[in-house]
Amino acid sequence: MSSPSSSAQATLRGLGGQLRELRQEAGLTAIALAVEAGWDRTKVSQIEHARRPPSVTDVRTWCSICGAEDQADDLVTTLRRVEDAYVQWKRLQRTGLRHLQGTSVPLYEQTRLMRVYSASVVPGLLQTPEYARALMSEITEHARIPNDVDDAVEARMARRRVLREGDHRFAFVLEEAVLTYGLGGRDVMAEQLEHLLTDMALPSVSLGVIPVSPDRRRWPLETFQLFDTVQARVELLAAQVTVTAPTEVAQYVDAFEQLASMAVYGRAARELIQRATETVT
Repeated sequence: MSSPSSSAQATLRGLGGQLRELRQEAGLTAIALAVEAGWDRTKVSQIEHARRPPSVTDVRTWCSICGAEDQADDLVTTLRRVEDAYVQWKRLQRTGLRHLQGTSVPLYEQTRLMRVYSASVVPGLLQTPEYARALMSEITEHARIPNDVDDAVEARMARRRVLREGDHRFAFVLEEAVLTYGLGGRDVMAEQLEHLLTDMALPSVSLGVIPVSPDRRRWPLETFQLFDTVQARVELLAAQVTVTAPTEVAQYVDAFEQLASMAVYGRAARELIQRATETVT
C-alpha cells in the first residue's frame, strides 16, 4: 500500500516539472533564476525536484521572470490542490478545535456509506462528551493552540445527528486495544465503553472489533475514513491527508475490507467491550 501522501507528492512533482520546463524555455539556468528572484541558490532545484513546495508568490515570481505570466493562474491552482491534499494539523488547528468540528459535516451529510478504521482512539462520531473532552484537552495542550475545548465538544456532539438522520450507513472497525487505552481515566473510559454498546445497536451503525491475536493477517494501519468510494482521509501524526485518486482510494477500500474481515461483530464484539469495561472499573 502506497504512502497516504503519495498523491500530493506526485502532484508536487508534476508542478516542479512544469516550472522546470518554463525555466528551460526561457533559457535560464537554475542559478540565474534564483539570482533574478533574490532566492537562495538551492531553492530552484529543491522546488523542481519536489523537495520543497513553492508558495503562491514563488510561483508568480517564477512565471514573471520566465515571461510566462499567462500560465501563473493554472500553476497556482495546481499548488492549491497540493495544499488541500496534505494539510498540517497546526494549520487546521491554529484557531482551536471548534471550527474543525464543523468542516466535515457537509461531507458526512453527502455520504451514503462512511467507513472508519481506528487503531488509536474511539472515532469522533461514537465519542461521549467526556471522552471527547479528554482527547481534545490533550490535543490542545500538546499543540499549544487556543483552548476552545468546551465549544469543540459541543460541536462534535451536535454532528452525531448524522447517525440518526438521513439515509446513511456507518461501518466502524476498531482494534481491540482502543477499548483498553483508558483515555481520560477509568470512569471516562467505562462510560465510553457503555456508550459504544448503545451506539452499536443503532440501525445505521455496524461496529466491528479486531481481537488481539498472534495470528493476524494484516498489520494495523493509521486511522482513516472512507466517504463512499470517492475520498479517503488519513490521519497522520503531523497532518491530515485527503486522497481522491481512484486507484489510491481503492487501496483504502481494499484495506478496510481486509481489516473488517478480521473483526468480530454482534455478540462477540459486545463481549470484548464488556470485558474491556471490567478491566477499567
